[in-house]
Amino acid sequence: MQLENYGNFPQTIPLIIEDEIFLYPFMITPLFLENQENIKAVENAIEFNRLVMIAVSKAGKEGVREKDSFYDVGVVGNVMRKISLPDGKVKVLFQGVSKAKIINFEPTSSIFATVDILAEETQNDIELKSLINILIDNIKKLSRLNNKFPADLIKAIEENDVPSRVADLVSSVLKIKKDEAYKIFSNTNLEQRIIGIIEIVKNEIESYKIQKEITQKVNSKIEKSHKDYFLKEQIKAIQKELGADNQREEDIKSFKKRLKAKKCFMGKEAYKETKKQIEKLSRMNTDSPDASLLQTYVEMVLDIPFGEYSDSKISVSSVEKQLNKDHYSLEKAKERIAEYFAVKQLLEQRNIEDLKSKGTVLCFVGPPGVGKTSLANSIANALARPLVRVALGGMEDVNELRGHRRTYVGAMPGRLIKGLIDAKKMNPVIVLDEIDKLGSNHRGDPSAVMLEILDPEQNHEFRDLYLNFPVDLSQVIFVSTA
Repeated sequence: MQLENYGNFPQTIPLIIEDEIFLYPFMITPLFLENQENIKAVENAIEFNRLVMIAVSKAGKEGVREKDSFYDVGVVGNVMRKISLPDGKVKVLFQGVSKAKIINFEPTSSIFATVDILAEETQNDIELKSLINILIDNIKKLSRLNNKFPADLIKAIEENDVPSRVADLVSSVLKIKKDEAYKIFSNTNLEQRIIGIIEIVKNEIESYKIQKEITQKVNSKIEKSHKDYFLKEQIKAIQKELGADNQREEDIKSFKKRLKAKKCFMGKEAYKETKKQIEKLSRMNTDSPDASLLQTYVEMVLDIPFGEYSDSKISVSSVEKQLNKDHYSLEKAKERIAEYFAVKQLLEQRNIEDLKSKGTVLCFVGPPGVGKTSLANSIANALARPLVRVALGGMEDVNELRGHRRTYVGAMPGRLIKGLIDAKKMNPVIVLDEIDKLGSNHRGDPSAVMLEILDPEQNHEFRDLYLNFPVDLSQVIFVSTA
């Protein structure tokens, strides 16, 4: 049957509903049918030498043969060949002839539909030619990004001088959603149809460019990670030859030995936490960034002078002698200091443990330059204890005293723990300089921590956040200046 005379339409012909793709005029397409009504429609078309209408099911309506389950615009064509397959399916070779629209479909006679030819609107040939040239240029750009448009297909598109066929040929290759494909397929305005196809091709070009950039970035990262891995493996092999692995084992042994020596001087919690971290370090890969942080922590803990104290006992005469040697006048201040240490000496002589173990806290108040810090230095010299100075002027961050949690980058213990490490004794003289100039902000109030530091009832269990266990500060002589 020829379609040159559209006067034969509308007419009722067999209807096939395709679930996957839109078919186009002048294209030969193989179809595999298993729906019995589709097979009956093919058999009827062959038996009575009829044209057949192929419509496409809507998204989510595949396999359904109802009025609103498929698009009303499809393609009319010939069944060129039919082959029955062993699995019950039927292979059909279909050639499209023209686009058509279903104007009536009755589910009671579901293998037939009344259709009419869909004629295209008359267009300006010059504008269409310009649009086709733009479309071909974009297709060439897309072909350089992927293999969707091979060279022979581009050649066929360039040699075709019928704009509608070029548009259909390009549309048949593009993979787009059914609704979007239907809008282009059913548009009788060829100019609008080509513009829509150009937009889709441009979107695909941008999409592939982005995918290519992402792929390149991912590949470069993978290559870098592989390179880094091989370099690290080589470094490990070299270090092994040089005995670096043995060095790590020696470090772990040294840590365990030092911890064992300090066990009887450390609290249970401190010992347990340190032992746990050493065991964790021994299981870590040497290349792990956490390994160096953990090793720093263990070294810091083991550097704390647990059980190490200055042996000299408190002597009022030596304190007075040192104060007089270092300072002229200041009689009231020197007398008050001597009285204080006389009481401490008496407690030691009478062996009153509950009182002599209490911490010592002194506070010197006076204008700058009168010798407050100098008096503290004389006390340290008289008692043969190291002196640690902690400048509090303008301090606003509470973590400067209490330490930073190890979850933070660059975490370190507070200044008091650092002071003990620097002094190498657990009973130094610590000068809290300019205590009246402590600041405060959103990070906390450092003055609130001073109670935990100076209160004799609390400072035997001062908890530094970096260490995560309590440290005894009760043997420290605190001298605050204001």
